[in-house]
Amino acid sequence: MLNVSRLNKRFGDLSIFENFDLMLPRNGFTVLIGPSGCGKSTLFNVLTGVVARDGGEISWCGEEISHLRDTSAYMQQKDLLLPWFSLMDNALLPAKIAGENMATSSQKAISLFKRLGLDGFETYRPGEISGGMKQRCALVRTLMFERALVLLDEPLSALDAITRRSLQSLLLMLQIEFEKTILMITHDIEEAIWLADEVLVLSGRPMRVLDQFTLTGPKPRRLDDPELIKIKEYVLTLLQEYTAS
Repeated sequence: MLNVSRLNKRFGDLSIFENFDLMLPRNGFTVLIGPSGCGKSTLFNVLTGVVARDGGEISWCGEEISHLRDTSAYMQQKDLLLPWFSLMDNALLPAKIAGENMATSSQKAISLFKRLGLDGFETYRPGEISGGMKQRCALVRTLMFERALVLLDEPLSALDAITRRSLQSLLLMLQIEFEKTILMITHDIEEAIWLADEVLVLSGRPMRVLDQFTLTGPKPRRLDDPELIKIKEYVLTLLQEYTAS
């Protein structure tokens, strides 16, 4: 579905990534994990056209495109909800921007609020709810874009462990029930193993793929599975060895 080839980005003399390749299958959940500052967020900015690339190609469904801005929904670490809007108004922003029928969009948003445990909070403002609820609202807003591809830049990193696990389950729903193709950045190895169909372990700058592997079997996975424990230890060792080198 998405094919990125020979992607390059530099800031002056600093090379962020060179000849970087990435391929995402339809309805797959791909996770990028690597050291802080290696260029993962810059990659997302290049893919969405926020930052111009210095070379390489981006293809979507076999057609070369300049960026993924009109093809993907982008959910970041911060919820980016507008504090003066209600949760419902925040969720409806994509529909308003696109000029969609608001009656139809409102019904869809109401349904999503129920699915994600936000029913009854439609009129609340972001300052009146918890961080986990804000991210749930941000997830509703992401779904309201109705894009096949979803980019997730550490959307759960600021949450407590219990809230984080709850939202991880919602991300699985995003992939399976809503048939989304997902590319996610995380620093949490367990999160990557719990969610991903494919994990790419990245180096520091210039960013490259140190290793990648496919995870099979039904999700959510049991993190006490001996094979998954081996994978976790391997990824941790790989990152530690790279950081030490």
